[in-house]
Amino acid sequence: MPRPLFLPTARQLNWLLVVAFLSLGEATYLRYLAIDYSPVSLACQAGLDTWLCGTFRLTIVLFNYEVFGGVALAAALLNLLRPSVVLVAVALAAAAFGVALHNADLSALAAGVLILSLARPAPAQE
Repeated sequence: MPRPLFLPTARQLNWLLVVAFLSLGEATYLRYLAIDYSPVSLACQAGLDTWLCGTFRLTIVLFNYEVFGGVALAAALLNLLRPSVVLVAVALAAAAFGVALHNADLSALAAGVLILSLARPAPAQE
């Protein structure tokens, strides 16, 4: 008899939705109220030292090295090899940040790999 496919339970799926929407909301907030909003962006680049400017600078550094897409793809590939709800949550959060902050190439690939990972058999119970 074939092993069942990896499918999160209803409770796990609800938590995954919360993680995905919170990540997308935070990424959208950073993009439209810090990065793309000229007064805040110019103040942060001039050296303003607030939590928003610190997050702004960290986001710009991570964006330049495509960390969001890379983390999303790495977590999605690991999830493809060994399915886990934690890896799905990490991949979803990083992919949401990547898509909202213009790292869409690797983030979209990670989302596709996450969809493929739903066709994998669930890990064997020990």
